[in-house]
Amino acid sequence: MREVLALLRRFAGIRSDRAGYLEMSLSMVGGLVGLIGVMLISKAQLGAVGSVSLVASMGASAMLLFAVPHGPLSQPWPVFGGHLVSAMIGVACIQAIPDTDLAAPVAVGLAIGAMHYLRCMHPPGGATALSAVVGDSAVHQLGYLYVLTPVMLNAVTILLVALVFNYPFPWRRYPVALGQRVKAPEIKP
Repeated sequence: MREVLALLRRFAGIRSDRAGYLEMSLSMVGGLVGLIGVMLISKAQLGAVGSVSLVASMGASAMLLFAVPHGPLSQPWPVFGGHLVSAMIGVACIQAIPDTDLAAPVAVGLAIGAMHYLRCMHPPGGATALSAVVGDSAVHQLGYLYVLTPVMLNAVTILLVALVFNYPFPWRRYPVALGQRVKAPEIKP
């Protein structure tokens, strides 16, 4: 029975190692601080309703930046480039394709292709492209300004928070080029 459970855990991708309490706490606080900045920027630009879908994509970026800061999808170019190219594609799609039900999947598909081509693969970028299409009138009225603010401003904000927040911890230095491969200290509950 143990062998079957072990096989199922491996198949599902459930790792046996766990982050320590300090690491988990830092990830949570970093995500909190990063999203506060993003929320302030997005709400100021798009209002409470208009900012919902964009904040969701930035929340996914926060997950990557603060929970796995050394992952390839968390590095500055994928975060910055992924969001910006996806936002541009999303705006272009909503302007060129009047049917939202068609524009949305086209925007995400093209964003995936562009991120591959530009080597800035960042899964939350797909949500940014989708946000440009399914966003409310505040998003659509911005047109390509949506790319600069709030998207670019949010991406820069969350990247700066990740840089500053992770820097004091040698095992979490961000981006990975600044990191020292040091094991996080263990804190017992």
